[in-house]
Amino acid sequence: MERRRPLGRQFEALWAAYAVSALGTWLAFDAFALLAIQVLDAGPRAVSGLTAAGLAVAAAVALPVGPWVEFHRKRPVMIAMDLLRCAMLLSVPAAYAVGALTYAQLLAVVIVVGAADITFGAASGATLKAIVRKEDLLLANGRFESTNWTVSMLGPPLGGAAVGLFGPVVTVLANAVSFLLSAVGIRAMGRHEAPPARPDGHRPRLAELFEGWRHILTHPVLRPLFCHVLLANGLVMATMPLMAVRMLGQLGFAPWQYGLAFAAPCVGGLLGARLVRPLVARFGQHSIMLAAGVSRAPWLIGLAFVGPGTAGLALVIAVELGLITCSAVFSPVSATIRLQQIPTELVARTLTAWSIGTKLSIAGMTALWGLLAGFTGSQVALVVAGLLMLATPLALPRREHASAEPDFAYDTS
Repeated sequence: MERRRPLGRQFEALWAAYAVSALGTWLAFDAFALLAIQVLDAGPRAVSGLTAAGLAVAAAVALPVGPWVEFHRKRPVMIAMDLLRCAMLLSVPAAYAVGALTYAQLLAVVIVVGAADITFGAASGATLKAIVRKEDLLLANGRFESTNWTVSMLGPPLGGAAVGLFGPVVTVLANAVSFLLSAVGIRAMGRHEAPPARPDGHRPRLAELFEGWRHILTHPVLRPLFCHVLLANGLVMATMPLMAVRMLGQLGFAPWQYGLAFAAPCVGGLLGARLVRPLVARFGQHSIMLAAGVSRAPWLIGLAFVGPGTAGLALVIAVELGLITCSAVFSPVSATIRLQQIPTELVARTLTAWSIGTKLSIAGMTALWGLLAGFTGSQVALVVAGLLMLATPLALPRREHASAEPDFAYDTS
């Protein structure tokens, strides 16, 4: 059993803030899709469009964020983004309570929260690299991964039960409160944070908006890894609105069953996150990244064959278990490699570009698969996504590359 090693008070506070906000997010798993379907009577195109348009506009809004975050203190930025997300989410139950909730409001909330997510992610990634030793990055990312899968296992069934008992907006309210608590956690990291160094006479330039993109697209490891993540994440996420419509609408599953179908397999995420460090210590992080990227590709197509009843529920759980276990190994390794390949002075800009690209990919594929499902049916659209997922390992980087920072050895204690 792995002996837990402390990573410092600042990391503990950041980790706690992440845990509480992640729990809120998973409690509200697909809450907007559920509201659109059950309250606004939206169909597959409208539900997919809500996700796609929200992500695309959020990414465009966040485009100038990278350079701004790079040269500002990160903790105040994170606190401000938490409070902004809290305020926007609180507007949903307020509008629902007076019968004024609209599709346009849901879209506006998705956009603002999405842009705040990108900004927070850039600031938190830069903070993580600043407060954790290089040799502990994989350990830190593994702990975030374990936390994510723990709350993703607990959140959806609890959220589904809460919706059944208290109505469709209760989990949105819980998510808003979680961001408020996250801001408290970030505040607990302490006030001291050295302001980022700026070159003498430095002024923001248009070119800086694209510096993170340039680093990704010209880097021999980051470029193929980025392409793989865009394709794989886009395909997986594009199936989620289709599965929501198919399971909650066409196949007649209850919200708690839908939540259970995507929560129970998260035990595989815990398993994968626990295995990642010993696997990397034995085989090397590049080899494990390749193996995990290949092994998660065949699972997605199984969602196309989900039917009603217990057998259909069991099939969703089995497919998601395989996909999540492999992804839980892949994610912390790829996140660690990504941070290793980014110079400290470019972390916020590069992570912003990465997040924007990922969200645009998810938005584009979600919109495309929504249209495809509208013409061919959701089952055919799921088959197409599963077949394309089989090709995603071809984009993975084939060779290792020297870190942007000094090399380090993995501690296997």
